[in-house]
Parts: sequence; C-alpha cells; structure tokens
Amino acid sequence: MAWEKQKRGLYVEVRDNNITKAWRKFKRLVQDEGVLNIYKEKQFYEKPSDKRRKERAMAKARWKKKQRELENKFYNVQSDKKK
Repeated sequence: MAWEKQKRGLYVEVRDNNITKAWRKFKRLVQDEGVLNIYKEKQFYEKPSDKRRKERAMAKARWKKKQRELENKFYNVQSDKKK
C-alpha cells in the first residue's frame, strides 16, 4: 500500500499492445510537464546576468510583436470603414 502512494514520475500505460498511442501520450505528457525545456536549460551553465539579458530581450520581442499586431488590426479596421 505504501508504495502506491509514492510519486513515480512520468509514466504511461500501454493498453492492447498499442505502443504508438502510448508513445504519443508520453510525448504530450513530457511536453506539458516541460521536461525537455528544463533539460535544455540545465545542459550548460548560464550566468544569471545572461539569463536576465535573455529574458529582457524575449520580453521586448513579445512587446514589439504585440504592437505590430495591434497596429495591423487598427489599420485594417480603418481601411474597412473607408470602403
């Protein structure tokens, strides 16, 4: 009983010898948990200052993308009203 309550990590049951379905389920589970991203981040050491610089650059890129989308949306609305 006690061993059932322990956390086991990621696992998928194979039912009816359908390994492809289990493999797809496992890949989705790994992606949802972010296991590969964590592995990729921890593969090499990154200085904290480099992490902050990278995060700031990503935030800036997201902000610029959002501004472009808003601009395009605004101009598309304006051009539709003129017609």
